[in-house]
Amino acid sequence: MGFSRRDFLMRVGQVGGYSAAFVAMQSMGLAPVMAEAAVPLSVAPGTGKGVKVVVLGGGVAGLVAAFEMKALGYECTVLEARERPGGRNWTVRGGDTVAFTDGTKQQCTWDAGNYQNVGPARLPSIHKTMLGYCRKFGIEMQVEVNTSRSSLLQNDAVNGGKALVQREVEADTRGHVSELLAKCVSQGGLDQEMSKDDRDRMLTFLRRYGSLDDAGKYAGSDSAGYSSTPGAGDDAGVLSQPVDMHTLLNADFWDGILFEEAFDMQATMFQPVGGMDRIAYAFAKALGETVIYNAPVTELRKTAKGVRVGYTHAEQHKMIEADYCVCALPLTMMKKMPNDLSAPYQQVIEQCTYSPTFKIAWESRRFWEQDYNIYGGLEFVKQGCSPVWLPSAGMFSERGVLVSGYEWRMRPEFAALDMKGKFEASRASVERLHPGHGKELEKPLYIGWGMIPWNEGAWIEAYGPDQIARRGLQVSNGPKPGYELLIEADGPVYFVGDHVSHLVGWQEGAALSSLRAVQMISDRVKAARA
Repeated sequence: MGFSRRDFLMRVGQVGGYSAAFVAMQSMGLAPVMAEAAVPLSVAPGTGKGVKVVVLGGGVAGLVAAFEMKALGYECTVLEARERPGGRNWTVRGGDTVAFTDGTKQQCTWDAGNYQNVGPARLPSIHKTMLGYCRKFGIEMQVEVNTSRSSLLQNDAVNGGKALVQREVEADTRGHVSELLAKCVSQGGLDQEMSKDDRDRMLTFLRRYGSLDDAGKYAGSDSAGYSSTPGAGDDAGVLSQPVDMHTLLNADFWDGILFEEAFDMQATMFQPVGGMDRIAYAFAKALGETVIYNAPVTELRKTAKGVRVGYTHAEQHKMIEADYCVCALPLTMMKKMPNDLSAPYQQVIEQCTYSPTFKIAWESRRFWEQDYNIYGGLEFVKQGCSPVWLPSAGMFSERGVLVSGYEWRMRPEFAALDMKGKFEASRASVERLHPGHGKELEKPLYIGWGMIPWNEGAWIEAYGPDQIARRGLQVSNGPKPGYELLIEADGPVYFVGDHVSHLVGWQEGAALSSLRAVQMISDRVKAARA
């Protein structure tokens, strides 16, 4: 029996998700590879005419689904519990209130123009779907400086606790490793693996890569920086003294210097000018009255014709019926909602866990720019709250908002601290990196996603006891369906969100999951009419 390209792509999509299928299409020459190209939908215009869809949740996934379905003629209603669009796409500014599920409230009092993206804060250039929407809506973008060689790395255990400059650690590590490898090659340690010509080429490369001298030794380089920078006339500057390899090994700075090596952390990164929520509000403007705010969903039921959804709005309990439901709610919220989903889906929802990710943001004089010549990027400390994330917006202005502490898995000792203790730990990390400047931090704000209403978690960590999600890769150690189940519809109910993608924690994953669901529903509608 023949095996067509269509069959192959369907199998790839079933195993790896919509994004994997699209990448396969690109490699086969069936889809464009251009960075600006959005994922296409193979749906005829007007497909959704006469079909009702209710979308649960007005985060990025829900907004994308409604936007695309409305364009295809579907009659859509989006139910959003908050008074704003975006879900985790949330930008906090002066005057905003941050409320927790335990009743705790914080009032943001930052200066006008200052803000913090307390949810997603960067858009990688490889995330063409989200960048395509930014282009479609005319959202002004700017570069987000994800890493800077001028930023600092600190470990109490080395260098007397004094922070080291990242370019110094990076260049010295490369130099020492290159010297060791050059010595190994020169002494014939790789003779069995390399020809003479290859050995010569390797030594030439290592001299360049590691800034080695003619004797194959590393004695420092201008890549590591200067203790006295070059000037005019005969001022050639003084190179910084190399940090010895023993210190570098003890310092364990690898998380910091290898951060940008991750596929989704490489330059160029972007952010909307004025805040990440510019994206959510652009979708909301395009959707208009399609989105009903302050409308938390109270129940989800299947019917003979589709679904019936209960929700509250204006202090009244209401019901809406539709042919299909696109569920863009966090699974943490689904746990609390009465529903009649099939038992396997209920089991996955009940067993899943979400990350309690937190960010701590402060307003301050821009001492990192004015006193240290650091513009954007992340700094890392081995003890305390890490990383310190310096803003890319508003450079050269007087004040700005930095993050000191952005952790995905909250350490028990940190979780045990009260709010004041958390702020003290966060301030102490900045003080470790920039002695004397911790006192300049003002107006702190703590965002603990495990306690944010209508989320109660940042992103999915585990689909069950035998399936974990790590950086978007689903690792299965047993027979539990987990992720593989959620990517399939439960009758008229389709799940969307970054948890239904291989891009967990990214807006791109949320958008791609919605595009996949729109395609699946449209295929089903077409088949029903055939």
